Formats: sequence, structure tokens, C-alpha cells
Amino acid sequence: MPATEKAFLEIESGERLPCLFNPAQLAISRSNTWAGDAMPGRGVPQLRYTGAQSGTLSLELFFDTTNAGVPVTRYTGKILALMDVDPSLPGANEATNNVRPPYVTFHWGDLHSFKAVVAQLDLTFTYFSSTGIPLRATLALTLKQYEPSKAFGPQNPTSGTPSPHRVHRVQSGETLDRIAARYYGDSTRWRSLASANSIDDPLALRPGALISIPRMDT
Repeated sequence: MPATEKAFLEIESGERLPCLFNPAQLAISRSNTWAGDAMPGRGVPQLRYTGAQSGTLSLELFFDTTNAGVPVTRYTGKILALMDVDPSLPGANEATNNVRPPYVTFHWGDLHSFKAVVAQLDLTFTYFSSTGIPLRATLALTLKQYEPSKAFGPQNPTSGTPSPHRVHRVQSGETLDRIAARYYGDSTRWRSLASANSIDDPLALRPGALISIPRMDT
């Protein structure tokens, strides 16, 4: 019997935040805006379409670290941080206040959500150790669609998969083998990064530069 696929949230940077337990259900909502001009002495007006609203994906995640004996905030804290602005994102400019939180994508096996931002988050700690350390929590998320997408609509089984490349901003002192180890768990895959970005010298990366991170089949 195949192993159960674990759900996770993929951040814009490529980092994955695991869900300790898969959600019991997912709720998807979409809405369109229609308007009609009421006039005295007239009946029901004919509506005209005025645009679409971003879709939402609502889910509740459960976290329990009782057996591990570590604070559950080790996991929930990273999801809370998704609502904070990130000045390291591409195009960010703190001088002009052009900063934003990252977008995320929810993955669960062959199911992939639209790119979304965390619109609302409700975190409840439900169990504590004798010293007050939170060990169990439920986290309700509302993800709001970030851009046009066919996710959850009529599609081929893999057509909802996000774009095949991610982007990484090079930090001071980083090398391709370290970046490969971060994204692939294998530093020897630096050659794939060099090839994808036409990099001749893998040790001479310019801090602040953006490099493409191809997805690898697992």
C-alpha cells in the first residue's frame, strides 16, 4: 500500500512548510460581481457583469508535538510569519514602501492550489505541558487567490501544477552547491543550477542576483 501523501505549503522562496496532519476538508469559494441600476417606476433591473473576485481556499490544519516534546510553535510560527512583509522578495523596495508578504501554494499529492496570499489566520492552542509549553494547536487558514489560475477548475490532472521554476535571491557568501543543498537536499545538483542560469563560475555569484531554481522529479 503506498505511503500517504503529506500536504505542505510552498512559500514563494521555494521553502516548504509541512502539515503534520492532512486537513479533513478544503473549502473553495469564488464570486462574481454584478450590478443593476434601480429606477423609480421600474421593476427588476437587468444586471451587467462588473468583474470577478479573487477565489479563496479555506482549510484547518492540526498540529500535535506531544510525543516529540517540542513546542508546537516550531511549526505554527512559520505559518504565522507568512503574514509579515518580506523585503527580500523580487521587486521589493523598502524606500518606496513597495513590500509585501510572500505568496504561497498549497500542495497535497496531485492537488495544487492557485498561488495565494494568507488573507486570514486563526490560531488556537488547545493543549499545554505542565510548564505552559503549547503542544497542540489548530490553525484555520483563508488563502486568497494571488493571480489568474485554472486550479480546481476543468483541467488535466497536472495542469494545476505551478510554474516549473522558482526564483532565489542570492545572499552574501552563498555558492551554488549550498543553494542546491537547500532546495534539493543534494549539493551535487549545483550543475543543474549552473546550466539553467548559464553560470560559468559557480563560485562567483553576485549577492542580490536572482537565479532560477528548476524543479526536479523526485
